Amino acid sequence: MDAVNKNAQKEVKQVLQYLAENRGKKIILGQHTQTMGQEELKYIQDVTGELPALCGFELLGYSPNIQYEHSGEECLQEVYAAQNTLKRAWDWAEKGGLLTFTWHWFSPLGGRDKSFFSENTDFQTELAVVEGTPEYYALLSDMDYMAGLLRPFCDAHIPILWRPFHETEGDWFWWGNCRKDVVKKLYRLMYNRYVNHFQMNNLIWVFNSNKQECYPGDDVADIISCDMYPKPHCHTDHTEELQQLQKITKAEKLYAIAEIGTIPDVRAVIEKGLSWSWYMTWSNEFGKTDAYTSKEELKKAYSYEHAVTLGRLPRLY
Repeated sequence: MDAVNKNAQKEVKQVLQYLAENRGKKIILGQHTQTMGQEELKYIQDVTGELPALCGFELLGYSPNIQYEHSGEECLQEVYAAQNTLKRAWDWAEKGGLLTFTWHWFSPLGGRDKSFFSENTDFQTELAVVEGTPEYYALLSDMDYMAGLLRPFCDAHIPILWRPFHETEGDWFWWGNCRKDVVKKLYRLMYNRYVNHFQMNNLIWVFNSNKQECYPGDDVADIISCDMYPKPHCHTDHTEELQQLQKITKAEKLYAIAEIGTIPDVRAVIEKGLSWSWYMTWSNEFGKTDAYTSKEELKKAYSYEHAVTLGRLPRLY
């Protein structure tokens, strides 16, 4: 499986090759975290005796344009809890685990409270892809700031499953609250900036939407993914969702469940030979309680021989 970035580091190529070899045979188990305590990982280890092979980290607390004076207590608590969590990403890298980053990007201009939600900002996303506008320069400023935070991972040759502008099929985030041709321009703008300008050659590019009209192109997406939140304790193989993603392009791509509340039926996924590379359970009540997935179901998933936990993951970088 070739990386879309022709200058990708060998570690990126090794991860992609591993994912390609696993297709239909194994699935990587993942868990999102967004605090220094990473209570979700502790919960999983207490219940199963194992850790996931993939850990997700939240970058919202690193957004440059957080309007602290115009934010409520809930927002501020979430921001403070997510700050400094890149230290935990370095700890995870030392363990040899796979990393994926999610950025709930506070509006680059103006906004209030959780301004990654479109309802909390008047940011004109359409203007952000027009060179010379204040929105464009604000977007690039935030983008470049984040590139600086990612640079040490690149220098250390740590591959990151990079999932920018997630859930663009909806209008709830400012980056999706626009025409879908703008969504594609946003993604390609970041890709060009990070790959060609900053030479961020450790990034594996994960497109995240189930809508073809949001897809930026085969040349900038290594993996196609979607997010889903089934009903509590409803464990399926998500065949229909996979088929929907496979219709986005005829090109050979990898597929992933980038966010999920209730975990999939891991055994059914493999027994049907479905090509889900990984799933990542979301944080808080989804990942550290039995409200959506029972302890018995969690144990079953983590004990399955074809489920890749941290202990079953080969060293890829």
